[in-house]
Parts: sequence; C-alpha cells; structure tokens
Amino acid sequence: MFNLRVYGVLLGPNREVLVSDEFIRGGYYTKFPGGGLEFGEGTRDCLKREFKEEMDLEVAVGDHLYTTDFFQMSAFNPDHQIISIYYWVKALEPIRAPLRQKPFDFDDREMRIYAERKETETFRFISRSEFGQDSVTLPIDKVVARLILAGI
Repeated sequence: MFNLRVYGVLLGPNREVLVSDEFIRGGYYTKFPGGGLEFGEGTRDCLKREFKEEMDLEVAVGDHLYTTDFFQMSAFNPDHQIISIYYWVKALEPIRAPLRQKPFDFDDREMRIYAERKETETFRFISRSEFGQDSVTLPIDKVVARLILAGI
C-alpha cells in the first residue's frame, strides 16, 4: 500500500526555513509542513489545504522540488510505503499562526489537541546558518534539507 504525502518548503524573508514540530503518538518529529493527499485531490491543492488547515495560511505553490526516489517504509505502518512530493511555497498573507523559538514548545491549547487526537504541532523558522539535514527527523526530509542547502 502506498501513502502519498505532500510538503511545502517556505522560506522567510532572511532565507530561514519553516518547519513543523510535531508530537505524534508519543514521538517527537520535526518536518516540513504538509500532509496526506486525500482522494480526488491534486498535489498542489492538497498542499494549499494543508497550509490552510495547519496554519490558517493561504499559500502559492511554486516549483516542484523533489519526489521520493527510494523505498521508505512508513514510521507508523510497516505495510505502507511513503512517497513524498515537495514544492516550494510562498505565503500570500502574513503568518498568523504562533511561531515558536524553541523546538517542541507546545502551549496548553496544543496539548489539549494532543490529548484528543494523539497528535499536535507547532511551527518555527530555523535560520539559514543553523538549518541542516539534522534539523529534520524523517529520512526523506533529510534529502530535501540537503537540496535546500545546495540552492540557498
């Protein structure tokens, strides 16, 4: 079974990289914003929806950056192979979602969401000088981090 994921790479005004710090089923993950493709949805529409749902942010989806080109088993379901598609995105409005300075700096509201859904997230920018493949958790994201560093 395949699990298709779509992620966006959003750079801030000083080329800092937006990441999502997530607490999922008791595990901590830092990844790029995005999520799962729903039936009947195109990849670009998926990414717009995910940014709107997760950050209440309208984005323009730009150029394709990367699609998984190696086997990656799902961290949550060993019967699923992950295929991730990454695009550059640009915010079409100011970011209103709370941005954190520290990793996994969840507030009370986010922890209530975790208690209900067993997952929550928050967002932060990582400066260009501090960003690297070790800034993100998932193997496919590490490939993308290297590509971002090669291009910025």
